[in-house]
Amino acid sequence: MNKYIVIIIGLFVTTYMSAQISLEGELRPRTEYRNGFGSLIAKDAAPGFGVSTRARLNFGYKTDAFNLFISLQDVMVWGENRQILPDDDNNSFAIFQAWVDLKLGENLSTKFGRQAIAYDDQRIMGGLDWAQQGRNHDAALLKYKKGSFMFDLGLAFNQDYDNPSGFISSGNVYNTKGYFSYKTMQYVYLKKSGKSISGSFLALNNGFQEFDEAGERGDGVSNLQTFGTHLAYKKGNLGLAGNLYLQTGKRQGEVEVKGAYLASFDLSLKAGKKVNLGVGAEIISGNDEVAGETGAFFPLYGTNHKFNGFMDYFYVGNHANSIGLVDVHVSANFKLGEKSSLLVKALNFSGEQKLPSGEKNLGTELDLVFSQSFKGYALKAGYSQMFASDGMYELKGLDESLAANGQNWVWLMLVIKPKFL
Repeated sequence: MNKYIVIIIGLFVTTYMSAQISLEGELRPRTEYRNGFGSLIAKDAAPGFGVSTRARLNFGYKTDAFNLFISLQDVMVWGENRQILPDDDNNSFAIFQAWVDLKLGENLSTKFGRQAIAYDDQRIMGGLDWAQQGRNHDAALLKYKKGSFMFDLGLAFNQDYDNPSGFISSGNVYNTKGYFSYKTMQYVYLKKSGKSISGSFLALNNGFQEFDEAGERGDGVSNLQTFGTHLAYKKGNLGLAGNLYLQTGKRQGEVEVKGAYLASFDLSLKAGKKVNLGVGAEIISGNDEVAGETGAFFPLYGTNHKFNGFMDYFYVGNHANSIGLVDVHVSANFKLGEKSSLLVKALNFSGEQKLPSGEKNLGTELDLVFSQSFKGYALKAGYSQMFASDGMYELKGLDESLAANGQNWVWLMLVIKPKFL
């Protein structure tokens, strides 16, 4: 019996020496009190309170020829499953990522499979790590990197099996519903980095499945193009960053998009050893109410929770084809200790276009986030308050007299990421 154990150990050691194997986990419970998160809450509505948990098991295998990565994930809400039933009622257990990166040459590789795709500040394409489920794409990438220059070509074709015989007899109709869920995607991303400045360019096309008037049969694809640049500068205590993106083509429903844009600028300054200051603005074009077309921009697959306030009032499954947004913000990040910090951020919102009443001002949001790292885990806590103006009540369709006195959100999150191998 002992000789078999020795053989197994020997095989494992040999494999481990010829390849780099990693096995890591993540456990992330988060408690939230929602009293106006995502939208204004009425005073006769009960605030939401609950605990969700993300559990991930990540396996990596790296050799000279390829890198392989598999991430298993489950997102649980405490109490959603009956105690003695074997079923997962929310059907949340899934493979979050499963990809392989094959080396084709010294500077060339191809990465294909289910993967998170994130670039720059994640404004247009991001992993959306804040959301417990995250964001992934089923895609194939051709990647080139040499020195400070990188080039990615991405391709995706989405399909679903809507009958037992599979996609061959069901044709090429994509029935999966979701906010800007695409049938096809093609993009080119280029980036050049220097000592103090870096710049990138993204050209992205998304094809959205259209249907006939009955909504039963596929009727072509509407293509939406997004293209633009991200620039960043960092020298000493000063940092600058900016985005400029345009959208054209057609959205779902064959709505023509014309003149849609996103422009932003942020300045950061390190004031001493314990304070980082920030100021910035972002303008996102809104719908100009021309029949059959829109000028509204939508930041498609980014980490949108990171932008326009943490209470997710804009562009997080909402605010599409609306009045756009002008976001002016200031922030201060205080280092409280060796492993603790406090972020204070204030944001003022207004519409890029006017509401039917002629109003543009939407209100102000205050965000506070405390972070504390410990040995082996981290703790984060946040408080956000929305000070809504008349325009916000009009935008969200709630009479001010019927709204709760305080619109706020409180959360507490524990992050544990053990490394098993």
